[in-house]
Amino acid sequence: MTINKALLALAMGVALAACSNQQQAENAAADAADAAADAATAAAEAAGTATADTAQAAADDAAAAADAAADAAADAAAATTSEAADAAADVAEAAEDAAQDASDAAEEAKP
Repeated sequence: MTINKALLALAMGVALAACSNQQQAENAAADAADAAADAATAAAEAAGTATADTAQAAADDAAAAADAAADAAADAAAATTSEAADAAADVAEAAEDAAQDASDAAEEAKP
């Protein structure tokens, strides 16, 4: 009976870790989408100015990073091991950072 309890506890721990990584990745994807929306707004505000192309390029980069974060969140949800889910969550967070950086660049490109 003790071995069964230990195996059950181990299985529950793995499931909890995978769930946590999935939530982490989903949060990163949502934050990346917000950053991409902010970058698009900044690009729209820069339209017709000397910095419009720079702002639009940054907005495009932010949108691509948000897409990458969403893909990583899907990978975390589909992961069959906690290591794979953790790696996907890390990718989602890196993409979130890239989206935020691009959003900041778009904001700075506004006149």
